[in-house]
Amino acid sequence: MATAYAECFDPTGARYGLPTFPWKFAPDGLCTRRQLRAQGLRPGGQPIAAQLMRLSRRRKSGAAIAYLYWVDRALPVRPMTSRRCGALALAMLARRTCPVCGVVYSYCLPTSLGMCVLCHDARRTSTP
Repeated sequence: MATAYAECFDPTGARYGLPTFPWKFAPDGLCTRRQLRAQGLRPGGQPIAAQLMRLSRRRKSGAAIAYLYWVDRALPVRPMTSRRCGALALAMLARRTCPVCGVVYSYCLPTSLGMCVLCHDARRTSTP
């Protein structure tokens, strides 16, 4: 465990190009995007300040990375307007509508198929 901590600890950024800290050891004043969002903030175009790293044998790259941003430079989340709400509703409708048969489902269609399961099965059985 100490080896993993030592490999992920690079506060100067000499090894990885960014200041790097072990998972759950971020310095005060830095937050991930999700942590900023929970506070009602967004990065607001600021560059990445540092990163968190966790070594993992399951990942192909061998490490999980989370980028950190300064809390004091973060901006408030933009409010939801009626136009943004309408655009979001249309986008979600498009995700629930099958492009082949035109049926609107109550769930988002799988992007791996590109159509509803019924149309996919019908095409698969009709093709020799």
